Formats: sequence, C-alpha cells, structure tokens
Amino acid sequence: MPTAPPAAAAAVLGPTGPGTAKTCKGIAIPVGADPQDVIDAQPAGTTFCFAKGVHRISVPIRPRAGDTLGGGPGVVLTGSVRLSGWKRDGDRWVVRGVLPAPYAVKPQWKCEDDKDKPCQRGEQVFVDGKHLTRVMSLGRLKPGTFYGDYEANAVYVADDPDGRSVEMSKAPTAIDKSAADVTVTGLTIEHFASRPQDGALQVGPGWKVIANEVRWNHGVGIMVIQGDRAELSRNTIADNGQLGIGQYKSADVRITANLVARNNTDGFWIADWESGGIKSTRSSGEVSGNDIVANRGVGMWSDIAEHDRRIVDNRIRDNAADGIRYEISYQAVIEQNVVERNGFGTGRGSGGSLWDGGGINVNTSSAVQVRGNLVKDNRNGISIQSRTRGQGPRGLYVLTDVVVEGNLIVMDDATASTGVVENKGSPTRAGAITFRRNSYQINGKPADRFAYRGKTMTWDEWQQAGFDQDSITS
Repeated sequence: MPTAPPAAAAAVLGPTGPGTAKTCKGIAIPVGADPQDVIDAQPAGTTFCFAKGVHRISVPIRPRAGDTLGGGPGVVLTGSVRLSGWKRDGDRWVVRGVLPAPYAVKPQWKCEDDKDKPCQRGEQVFVDGKHLTRVMSLGRLKPGTFYGDYEANAVYVADDPDGRSVEMSKAPTAIDKSAADVTVTGLTIEHFASRPQDGALQVGPGWKVIANEVRWNHGVGIMVIQGDRAELSRNTIADNGQLGIGQYKSADVRITANLVARNNTDGFWIADWESGGIKSTRSSGEVSGNDIVANRGVGMWSDIAEHDRRIVDNRIRDNAADGIRYEISYQAVIEQNVVERNGFGTGRGSGGSLWDGGGINVNTSSAVQVRGNLVKDNRNGISIQSRTRGQGPRGLYVLTDVVVEGNLIVMDDATASTGVVENKGSPTRAGAITFRRNSYQINGKPADRFAYRGKTMTWDEWQQAGFDQDSITS
C-alpha cells in the first residue's frame, strides 16, 4: 500500500496551554479519505494530521500504539449522514431507508420519562445544526421534534426541510480504544450515535486527550474504559446526550482543566442514573481544576468501589442533581472545590430532603475527607448518607471515618439542611462522622437546618449531638 504524503502544516492546540498553536507535522488525512487506510499504511507511533473540514466517520477509527491523531481549528469528525429525498406527508415530512435495523435496548438505560423511554435510541436529528427532540409517536410530532419509526425505517419531522441542512447521527463511535498510549488533540468530535454508557471517543490505557471539543453525541462524550493512566486535559465536553465524561475500571486517571457543560440533552434520568457531568466507577485518580457547569444530573459522581480518589479545586455549579456525590466507595479527598447552586432538578426522584443531596453528598463510603470547600446556595449543604449496600472489593460498604473539616457552608432560604441521614438497619457508628472547624452562613429561617438520626435540629442541638463543636455559624 503506498505511503501517504506528509501533512501540510496545520494549527493544533498543543500541550503548553489553551489557545496555544502547535504545528501538526505528520501524515495528512485529507477530507474524504478513509482515515483507517491512511493509518494502516504507516508504522505504529505515527502522527496523523486531519485536514481542515468535515470528516464523515462511518466506522470507528482504530489507532495503533503510540499514534497521534491531530487536528486544529475547523477539523471536525462527525458521525452523521445527510438526509435528503424528503416527501411531504400531510402536515409533516418523511424520509425513508435511513435508519439502522431495529436494535435491542437495555432496561438499565434509565430515562427521565420512564414510560416512553425516549433516551434509549442513539440516532439524533439536527436541522441547520440545531438538535431536535425525539418523540415516541407520530401523534406527538411538533416543530422542533422528530420521530424515528425503526420498524418502517422512516424519519419524520414537522418543520419543512426544504433548503435546510438536515443530518442524522448514525455511526456510534469516532475513535476506538484499540491500542495503548495514543494522543488525540485538536479535534471536534460531534454527532455520533453513541449508545448509553458508551462514548463517542473511547479512551484506553496511557492515552492523552488534549484540547478537543466533544459535543452533541448521544451517549457519553469521552469514555475511559480500562484506561489506566489516561489523561484528559483542556477539553470542552458539552451538550452530549447522556454524560460528559465516563470512567470505568481505570486506575490513576487524571481529568484536569476541562469544561464539562450542559450534558444530558437527551432526557436521561436526572436524579439517580448516569447523567450529567462526570461519572466514574471502580476507578481511581484525580479530578481537578475543571469547570463542571449546568449539567442535567450529578456534577461529579464517584460510584461503586472507587478508591484513592482526589476531587480537588473544581468549580461545580448549577447542576441539576448533586454537585459532588461519593457513593459506596473508599478513600477520597474532596478538597478546595467551589460548589454552588446544585441540586435544584425538578424531575423524577428529585426532592429537598438530605436523601436527595445537593452540594456534597457522601453516601455509605469510608475514609473520606471533605475539607476546605465553599459549598454555597445548593439545595442542601453537605449530606452524609448511610444505607445498607452490601460488600465491595475492599470490604463492607459502610459509612465510617468521614471527616468534614474547614468548609464554608452557605445555606440560603431555599436550602434544606446539612447533616446525616440513615436508612433502617444501617445505624451510624459512634465517631464514624466528624464535623469540625467549619463555618456556616445561614440566611433566612435559622431554625432546624441540621439533621441527625431522623431528627431535624437547631444549631445548638446539632452541637449537643457531638458535631461542629469548634465551628461557627452566622
């Protein structure tokens, strides 16, 4: 197979800081070329530079060990196809033969609408770049929506598509975790029909994912799967259908200085499923210096056998569920985060009790330090939860050795409380939770803003229960 010519110089965001141009010098991947053919013609460890323009990806790109996939301003990888050949059908328009064959969905893919489950299908429609909302029957079709009939292989819209750009996301994955130590930088990755819990960009061990924009994909924007030592830095991950970043069975991962915003655009369950900003399971590493903003779900969620986790120096605000949730896991430091205005989701399962969290929520976890955070104007302040959750790989899931120290907790009129809640059968052990040297600013109604053992408490009662005896309130 012939060797592709060297790439022309192209501006790529490099590792020295946001907005820093770095020339991509390597093998060119022209618009319209099959990227895999170009990659396979070169040895592993090659740098490839995508040309400026839109690259339509129909099958996942599989880099080799040590490869770099680079781009720059105006370089777009899209998983969408153009829709044409529309025909009028009464007061709507239809195009046929464009959907994939009907495929199975999984019951664990939880939607906010638990009856019709519109979030479970991956294909999405965009008109002039605007994301349409899926409806589940022709009778519900209205402007700004689309209906996909998989049995009849037909897509319907209510808006006249004549003279407009209409595209449908179809390919599920842009880049596959096919090898170790790959670098992905300077790419826009959009409009992939990634399935729930799967990513448009799948990240493996030792990968560096730097200064990309990952947007408007159906499932997870960037998914780290068994990707030990991966680094995600200075990316914008926004407007994805389910989740911005996912991490699964991946140790020592660093997620730093990313913007994670407005994810869960396709109606996944806000209160208690994998929707929102960042969700990590059975993993470890650092989440630091990120802006995690306005996601429809939890801002940063560690769940199930997490360990040695550091969540530090992030700005986590305006997320619909908890700002930070650390659940049935071990050893964590949650430190110096600014956590504001989280937990005001109004969907199924959302509420105002301490069971629903708000600012920072530690749930049935051990050896967790919550220190030096600003927790301000969330639905609740700091919620410590004890449940009966069984055994994990590092021992019983139990609420113990939790220290809440040196935080500034601001609770306004809309805030319920700070405190500890337990379900029946999981009483909190004496000394398992320590609140000390915290500062509280309580605005509005001052009484009964704390809770312990099923009882709401005043500040004096909270201190008499053994908490915050060296703390202050105003």
